[in-house]
Amino acid sequence: MNCETCQLKELELDPTEIRDVLRCVVHTIFFHRALGLVRPKDVDCELFEITYVQCGDAELEKKIDEKLEQFVAWSEKHPNRKSQVCLSFYEVKSKQSSWFGSKVERHYWEHWIVNVNVHPINPPRSSFLNNREKVLEETSTRRSALETSVREILFQIIKFANEKQEHIPPVTNTEVVSFPYEISTPR
Repeated sequence: MNCETCQLKELELDPTEIRDVLRCVVHTIFFHRALGLVRPKDVDCELFEITYVQCGDAELEKKIDEKLEQFVAWSEKHPNRKSQVCLSFYEVKSKQSSWFGSKVERHYWEHWIVNVNVHPINPPRSSFLNNREKVLEETSTRRSALETSVREILFQIIKFANEKQEHIPPVTNTEVVSFPYEISTPR
């Protein structure tokens, strides 16, 4: 089976932006790969004028939030480092191994790699006091550029999800997320 990988554009994030931005990106991926019964739920980003769709599944939302909290904790311990959040979909296959029973294997069919560069954007306090207007303008410009980047990534997700479908295995259940998945973050 063919495994497709979508490497998303790198995001330059301040630690305060991680949760909102990654929640938007990861939920968008899940929504476009949730092949079961979905109850769409519109969600507005806290930081931007962007609305994205969640699958409307409380258990999935909880798992995503737990993984994002792990990533936030890691980024606090490792400031100014590039990293990735990887979302992988797979199917489980049993394989006859030996006398002692069967072996279960994961057959990955898709990886989504979200590249993140987390670093504080806050200017030194002295420059803020001296150039308040300039600092606020720079912050606004940077936030606007980040919003544009997030929009580009959302379109990249939609394009990939629509164009790359032949590698997806047949759906055999009606769960919201029809296939097992894992969300990998640095440890």
